[in-house]
Amino acid sequence: MDKNHSGSSARGIRIEGLTKRYGHGDMAVDALKGVNMVVAPGEVVGLVGPSGSGKSTLLKCLGAIIEPTSGRMVLGKDVIFDNGWKISDLRALRRDKIGFVFQAPYLIPFLDVTDNVALLPMLAGVPNAEARKKALALLTALDVRHRAKAMPSQLSGGEQQRVAIARGLVNRPPVILADEPTAPLDSERALAVIRILNQMAKQFDTAIIVVTHDEKFPPSNAFITSATASPTKRRVRVVAWTNAHSFSLTNWSSK
Repeated sequence: MDKNHSGSSARGIRIEGLTKRYGHGDMAVDALKGVNMVVAPGEVVGLVGPSGSGKSTLLKCLGAIIEPTSGRMVLGKDVIFDNGWKISDLRALRRDKIGFVFQAPYLIPFLDVTDNVALLPMLAGVPNAEARKKALALLTALDVRHRAKAMPSQLSGGEQQRVAIARGLVNRPPVILADEPTAPLDSERALAVIRILNQMAKQFDTAIIVVTHDEKFPPSNAFITSATASPTKRRVRVVAWTNAHSFSLTNWSSK
């Protein structure tokens, strides 16, 4: 096992000077330019910005899906990137350290709800019975235990998204990355998903980043991000950005 991937129980996210450049010379585009960001255990931070502003690029870098150009990324006490990957097995990193919640639930259609959630710990070597027990505990916490034996096609949109959240949490990752998780939902279900993410962050001490291009999102009793909001007037995390092709992220927590 890598020295920097030691299975530390420490949580949270730290990003320092992260850049991502596409292309070379006059054709180069800086999607990320010197991103600095900290998300503490139990926090949900929203990134709100227009399409093309680099939000998904940041999530893909942090999720070890694409390689940054430079900078440093730390999950808990584990340095995963420092001007190059410090983890040899990125698949294991994604499986064990990072949970993903996507715009679409992407549930496996021929597995029931329990096995959709239990599959990840099974792949990590957890015995089947224990994996299903973990899955059922999360389904209970997310109020979909009564759908444990249902197939994905039998679920409502909100139920599918809650199952997807359970799948993202089942391996107890220190980080959850949510990319437009409420886009396919109506406003009532979208609010319910955000409240669930807040609840899960606190309950499991997980650092969660949510990205969206909808500036009306989220409601004030979930969390708010704004480029102009005064940090002293907010009860939540505020993330400000500069322009469509580079992030200059400043995080504040209100007093």
